Amino acid sequence: MSVHFDDLETRSEDERAASLAECLPALVAEARALPGYAGALAEVNPLTLTTREALAALPVLRKSGLVAAQSAEAPFGGYTAWEAGQFDHVFQSPGPIYDPGCVSTNWWRLGRFLHAAGIGAGDIVQNCFGYHLTPAGMMFENGARAVGAAVLPAGTGQTELQVRAARDVGVTAYAGTPDFLKVLLDRADALGMDLSRLRRAVVSGGALFPSLRQDYADRGIACLQCYATADLGNIAYESPAMEGMIVEEGVIVEIVRPGTGDPLPDGEVGEVVVTTLNPDYPLIRFATGDLSAVLPGKSPCGRTNMRIRGWMGRADQTAKIKGMFVRPEQVADLVARHPEVAKARVVAGRAGERDTMTVRLETEATDPAPFAASVAEVLKLKGTVELVAPGSLPNDGLVIEDTRSYD
Repeated sequence: MSVHFDDLETRSEDERAASLAECLPALVAEARALPGYAGALAEVNPLTLTTREALAALPVLRKSGLVAAQSAEAPFGGYTAWEAGQFDHVFQSPGPIYDPGCVSTNWWRLGRFLHAAGIGAGDIVQNCFGYHLTPAGMMFENGARAVGAAVLPAGTGQTELQVRAARDVGVTAYAGTPDFLKVLLDRADALGMDLSRLRRAVVSGGALFPSLRQDYADRGIACLQCYATADLGNIAYESPAMEGMIVEEGVIVEIVRPGTGDPLPDGEVGEVVVTTLNPDYPLIRFATGDLSAVLPGKSPCGRTNMRIRGWMGRADQTAKIKGMFVRPEQVADLVARHPEVAKARVVAGRAGERDTMTVRLETEATDPAPFAASVAEVLKLKGTVELVAPGSLPNDGLVIEDTRSYD
């Protein structure tokens, strides 16, 4: 297997600048013709947008704006080059927000990440990302096809069946959230099933904690992570050098001051804003709500693109727990459903290499059971419900507290 996916990964700074000066104006010119950008880009001269720095003059597009633009008549808000029926897939993510998808080669750009992880022809990837409504399953399947690997489309749950299938077909690689691989491995141990052919793992959708990565390494499994979203596809990925995350070749990443579009100096922590060079779905200066920082220098693996430090938290209080986002507005909805609750606080924690969620409710009620169903329905996750006395939660404005350590 070649060390690099293609020659784009080792371009010089001059080559990258020349490529950007050519493709960015073309992308913006095409985007101007789309209804979603009619106002924001109407007065923009695409020919002036030849550098990353020039992008700073354009407005930031936030997920809330994308959601607001979507309707039954325009499921993608007018931000796509095609109508919904012309795409291969239509996905729904929490929000709800709708995103398109295509089965064409490496459409979400995950192939570069899988190649960097050493996955290719002859491998069988057990894909444990969800295939229903949300796009992660198809995203990683598309990436596996781009590197010539076979896919076992496992999805989520059914642990014993998954372990048996992994053993029976000789799975060599795992794709899924960081936590679920440990669930499978522990279940295999309990069942006495040999999964020793599984040697590589590519994960996303949650934090890969150092202790968990080491646990996999002790089992002989090399585990790397990428940073991807349903809207943008792959943004950045780890290589075996494991020094930060290398920005994907098909996107432009800026680090800006949270709540603004103002770029920050390299090294300062700010919000990740991404422009994806995908003419089918050209998101320009799309704010992810995630925090990161530019890591100076080049990767020891030989890839020359910008590196970021990886996911460093949220610019708002939104937290990803068990692979799902929990947002402040969901917590507010939970309180609104129960007049007897004065205040709520969601606490994200960690136990036994798995995410935990505790929901603390200020109320004079004494039985937590009636609230559990609302928690599952509104937050889309099950968690422990703790009832606390009125006035006992801190007066610090937090409704979501993340106690997990990312060191």
